[in-house]
Formats: sequence, structure tokens, C-alpha cells
Amino acid sequence: MLCPFCQNTDSRVLESRSAEMGQSIRRRRECLECRRRFTTYERIEFVPITVSKRDGKVESFDKSKLLRGVVTACEKTGVGSMQIEAMIDELEAQLQLRSDRHVTSAEIGEMVLEALRSLSEVAYVRFASVYRQFQGVTDFAEALRQFDAKYQHEHQHDEIVGPEKVELKNEEAIVSKSESN
Repeated sequence: MLCPFCQNTDSRVLESRSAEMGQSIRRRRECLECRRRFTTYERIEFVPITVSKRDGKVESFDKSKLLRGVVTACEKTGVGSMQIEAMIDELEAQLQLRSDRHVTSAEIGEMVLEALRSLSEVAYVRFASVYRQFQGVTDFAEALRQFDAKYQHEHQHDEIVGPEKVELKNEEAIVSKSESN
């Protein structure tokens, strides 16, 4: 390893440990020439993921761009930055595990919506409104219908009374408490 101080190529490893939640190895080294110490990191180099946009453009996956969109959707919802970052890290890990290094923006959008569904209904609808390009109230109502249908399907066997149920009649939301018999 090249010493950053004297450019000598001979060094010895003093200490190695796992870093970045197991994603890298941190090594403390000492130059055999100048005796100064420095730290290096060893990481897996992933093949870049490419994303096809709606307009046909292809670009590299940009984690920070995705993070900005999710942060905007989660503003004032009570979802913390740690939860958001963990969600984005998990989505990126899922993308890295795919054998196909190419993904569409639609696939990423659906992955984000699925993850947001368990974090915040409000963030889900906000993100969906931008991602699916809502044009009016009908689009919001349809998103709520789909959200409610998925929620009801996933919790149909639960014995615990769920949260409030949202019924949509003539595009107006009617909220009622679920009742058990």
C-alpha cells in the first residue's frame, strides 16, 4: 500500500476490523520507511446500476436523488431520518443483489412505495402523487383505495382490531373505526 506521506510502497498492517456495518474492512497501517501511520478501507466494488427513466434516458442510479425524494415525502410525518436512511440503504442493497444491473424508474418507484406503506400512509400518498403524476382528486382517491385494499388483504386474518378504515364514496373519504363482533 502506498504511504500517503512518503509514497513508499512498503507498509505493515497493525490492526484490521470490520467497518460500515460489515460493508468494508478498516486497516490501520504503518509505513516501513517513515514510520507514520495511516488508515485504509477495503470495500466491495459494485457494478453500477443503470436506471431507465420514463423519457427513455438511461442514467446511473443516484442514491442521493432517491433520498431527497423520500425525505420530501416524509416531511412532517414523524418518520425520522434514521428510518429513511435505513429504508434507502435496504432498497439499494436489494438493487445490488439483483443479477440484472439495469432497472426502470418504475421498478424503483414501486419498491419505494412498498417500503413507505409500512412507515407512513401520508408519505406513501405524497410519494405516489409525484411518482404516479396525479392529476386530481380522483387519482388520490384511487391511491387510497389501493392502499386500503392492500392493508385489508394483509390484515384480514388479524384478530386485533386494525386502525381506522377509510371508505371512499363519490370521491369523498369517510373515516370510521373498525368494529369487531
